[in-house]
Amino acid sequence: MTILREVVGVAARDFAHWRICVIVHRTGLLNVPGIEEIVYPQAKRSWLRRMWCEWVELGQISRRLQPDVWLSLHDMTPRVRARRRYVYCHNPAPFSSLPLRRRLLDRSFFLFSLFYGGLYRLNIHANSGVIVQQQWLREEFVRRYGVKRVIVAHPTVSVSPEASAVAPARRVPPQRFVFPCFPRIFKNIELLGQCAAILDREPRWTGRIIVTIDGSESSYARSLVDTYGGSHSIEFVGLQAPSAMVDLYARSDALLFPSLLETWGLPLTEAKQRGLPIVAADLPYARESIGNSDAVAFFDPHDATALAELLLGLSEGRITFGTARHADPDQPFARGWTELLNILLVDDEALGNDARATLPTATKLARR
Repeated sequence: MTILREVVGVAARDFAHWRICVIVHRTGLLNVPGIEEIVYPQAKRSWLRRMWCEWVELGQISRRLQPDVWLSLHDMTPRVRARRRYVYCHNPAPFSSLPLRRRLLDRSFFLFSLFYGGLYRLNIHANSGVIVQQQWLREEFVRRYGVKRVIVAHPTVSVSPEASAVAPARRVPPQRFVFPCFPRIFKNIELLGQCAAILDREPRWTGRIIVTIDGSESSYARSLVDTYGGSHSIEFVGLQAPSAMVDLYARSDALLFPSLLETWGLPLTEAKQRGLPIVAADLPYARESIGNSDAVAFFDPHDATALAELLLGLSEGRITFGTARHADPDQPFARGWTELLNILLVDDEALGNDARATLPTATKLARR
């Protein structure tokens, strides 16, 4: 929903000479002047209904609209007619490298990753380009699906106005390490529990690991709390409302992010924008999301002992945060929605279309 509102808002503001039609499942989702809404409630009733919508009924809509550009924002490539077609893919589940025994702990994730792997493949080569958030995802789409043109578009993240109103009360060296997450198997919460058990035996450790689950979210979450909840080094505080999350960030000394799989890793950007030091899994997604930073420490996300030693060293001041530098992805690459829409609506030179010379006054953009 955030992606939908952001891209439509930018399109209406920066490309007002385009006719923009947005297909949504109900009215009231958008409050953007000049946008035409096409309401199609059936698409949200079931997966079968959604696939019928994507592959049959959206084709009928496209023949009526005759769009110059069709942008599908939610992973699936519909069967539509348009001069140029793009799909935005932001679910990393099919590319998980978790061992099978780990994935089976969360069977819904396991089945979903198999389902999505096939879903991505269907009709994908009908697109003029596939849009992803990071370079590693581009490489996966090229390797697995043979996609010729993949655009990397870094998301734009705005810190809420409430964030700047809360003065941080952080300690140096850090003592409180926060991990905002929902209990998914790839979030690697087990590593934090194992790390906490090691730190429990260390008399010099006075810190705390804060995780935003409490066991009520799912049976998997309950198993985590049952297994590790007795540790005095880890605290399960439950899911946080946005205002409570702002306060939790302000009361924390560093972000701890052990996740094994992300398309971006939103808390990494949120922490960086708040000036919060980051302790992150040493994986490609984390390095690209963090980019350039002067307060970061990376760790092996499979080694609880090494993480315990790192947290203890940071809390005692024996280890300090270092710097990280990361180059921009190869072209085509966009920083935020305006640059991405310039590629889709204006430039498009990689396809041999000089859109600046041929842009009609009443061109249509159909977006789903």
